[in-house]
Amino acid sequence: MIFKRCCLVVVIGLIAQFGNAQEGLPIYSDYLTDNYYLIHPSMAGVANCAKVRLTARKQWFDQDNAPALQTMSINGRIGETQSAVGAIVYNDKNGYHSQTGAYFTYAHHLLFSRNEIDLNMLSFGLSAGIIQYKLDESTFLNEGFDPLISGVEQSATNFNLDFGFSYHFLNFYAHATVKNVLNNDGVNANANGVFKFDNLRTLLFSAGNVFSKLGSDWSYEPSIMFLYKDGTKESSIDVNAKVYKTMEFGKLWGGMSYRRSLDGAEFANAAGVSSQKLQYITPFIGVDYKNFVFAYTYSYQANSVVFNNGGFHQLTLGYNFNCRKQKYECHCPAIN
Repeated sequence: MIFKRCCLVVVIGLIAQFGNAQEGLPIYSDYLTDNYYLIHPSMAGVANCAKVRLTARKQWFDQDNAPALQTMSINGRIGETQSAVGAIVYNDKNGYHSQTGAYFTYAHHLLFSRNEIDLNMLSFGLSAGIIQYKLDESTFLNEGFDPLISGVEQSATNFNLDFGFSYHFLNFYAHATVKNVLNNDGVNANANGVFKFDNLRTLLFSAGNVFSKLGSDWSYEPSIMFLYKDGTKESSIDVNAKVYKTMEFGKLWGGMSYRRSLDGAEFANAAGVSSQKLQYITPFIGVDYKNFVFAYTYSYQANSVVFNNGGFHQLTLGYNFNCRKQKYECHCPAIN
């Protein structure tokens, strides 16, 4: 009985890892460190400056083959036009699964205000992505034969599209994006067709507002993000609070994010069968020093049953260039 339970846990773990590793660029809380372009293609070139962002995320330092993610993104306007381009490359590793991908983005921004002092802008963005998935089965079998295990490194390549729009009005903003628009028949399966899954569509919606008193160096930004996975019918919500302090050298900022899954998972314990919903608490802090951006993010999984009590660490480095004069009279950090 113990052996059967252990096998069941391993199988469930493999399925979970497979699903997480096959969805393209993972969605964490790094968008809060001045990096909304990572999840919303319509944010390419929306700011007065072109942006380069590097992120490195590591989970569970005391575990071998723990999940790790590295991203690099760049985006900016095409000259003085209302069009913009961007690109994202990333490497994501989760145990025996890994994926490497690249996205290329075109965005266009429509200004509705009578002048560029009052911000009223609608943006559209389209990203095309190429992702290579890998599953290393070379160490799965020490002896014997299993028809479900090939014993080699399997790989597959996936092409997909992300589409979204953003709306900015003074200090308010809203974003909506559909990621992985296309179905990919047969790509997300192993050699035997097990775990075949071709619907990777994810719907994202974000909204927030920046509040500040006239003449104050402080500003406050509450926001939310809703995520829905069409294939598995899973959903979650982020509730975020962010604060900014203007300094002589730039800006200090920080905040807190709380992510909660809206779908519970059942598990067995001594009292019978219980359920819990995924919860992440993520504090973050950052500084804008002239044209440079530095940020640190820490995520803690606040559940009673977890794989590891360790947290998730992430560093963000950024650089702004080709900056234009700030045009808008608004507290809108993503723009000005």
